[in-house]
Amino acid sequence: MSEQGSAPGRFGAFIGSLVAAAWSAVTGTIGRAFDFVERWLFDGKKALYGLAVTRIVFGATALGLLLANFGTRLYIFGSGSAWNGELAEPVSDFPKVWIFGAFHAVAGNDVAFTLLYLCLMVLAVLFLLGWRFRIVHPVFFALWVGFIEMNDMVGDQGDNMFRIALILMFFADPAARWSLDARRRARREWFPAGSSGNQIGTVLHNLALVALTAQVTFVYASGGLYKAQGAPWAEGYAVYNPLQTMRFGTWPILSDIVTAWGPAVAIGTWGSIVLQVAFLLMLLSRPTRLFALFGILSFHIAIGVLMGLPWFSLTMIAIDSIFIRDRSWKHLSASVSRRWRQHMGRGDDAGSPAGPGSPVEPAAERVERPRDLAATRSS
Repeated sequence: MSEQGSAPGRFGAFIGSLVAAAWSAVTGTIGRAFDFVERWLFDGKKALYGLAVTRIVFGATALGLLLANFGTRLYIFGSGSAWNGELAEPVSDFPKVWIFGAFHAVAGNDVAFTLLYLCLMVLAVLFLLGWRFRIVHPVFFALWVGFIEMNDMVGDQGDNMFRIALILMFFADPAARWSLDARRRARREWFPAGSSGNQIGTVLHNLALVALTAQVTFVYASGGLYKAQGAPWAEGYAVYNPLQTMRFGTWPILSDIVTAWGPAVAIGTWGSIVLQVAFLLMLLSRPTRLFALFGILSFHIAIGVLMGLPWFSLTMIAIDSIFIRDRSWKHLSASVSRRWRQHMGRGDDAGSPAGPGSPVEPAAERVERPRDLAATRSS
């Protein structure tokens, strides 16, 4: 009887130990997750070089679009665009908001419109260079949104991503590297390391990075899933159709070459769906991350060149720059600088210390060791 009575007891003890072990594993995992999130948020700003590239490419994109349309600015955006009715009743609500209404207010005055247009070009250059970024950024944002929404017929989805990224960049620090502001901060940091201002700025920067990552991956995933519902994409010939139209087949000879081989068309069609849907998951390990970044870069270059959408492609490439680790950007920068010095005949002095005006690493952040791998995985 004692042996029979002890069996249920031993079984109950075994079940209890399993439950205790499972509970301990769950609480331990949750604790480690909280520790990781806390360290990731507070242990330095992540993707500083990637966001610097985003800033530079955004500035170049805005400047390129403004220069490309300078000759037709009045017809497309100014008084000559009255034929579309948007000067009287804008399709977008942005021109109706006073902070974005500067271009709409002067659209009927060609001289004032041109002066404001030139002002926006100057702001794009300053944005690119990272000069007084916290002052230039809001002014550039307000004027850019008002300008790009002047004619709803010439916009594309790149405008939406550009605007969303600009909003999130208010909370980040895109001018911390490769900028004129970085040169000034190398001499005297605005917020000393460990100060409350520095910690708040670090958390806001990293949260903005998470939001930007979520936004772009949502766009890719939803776009891929939406494509998969259509027969042209499911049957593998969707890439062929737009390249054979006058509107998107901007290089007919290239379009014919790209679409000449059926299997290549099918690979491009299905591959773009897989790449977009699985993009976020592919960022979690280095081999798949390299494949994803190379694939998405090729994808956007093809769209920009073959379909005549360079500004959309540059916008997306700029945002995707945040997924490349800081040490990769630094290695690339050092290689380019070394080759430049060799080309200019000054020898290889890559190991020499940076001068006081160097924008490479502000003084307050030289002691930080951002967890590049964790940053990339979380991004």
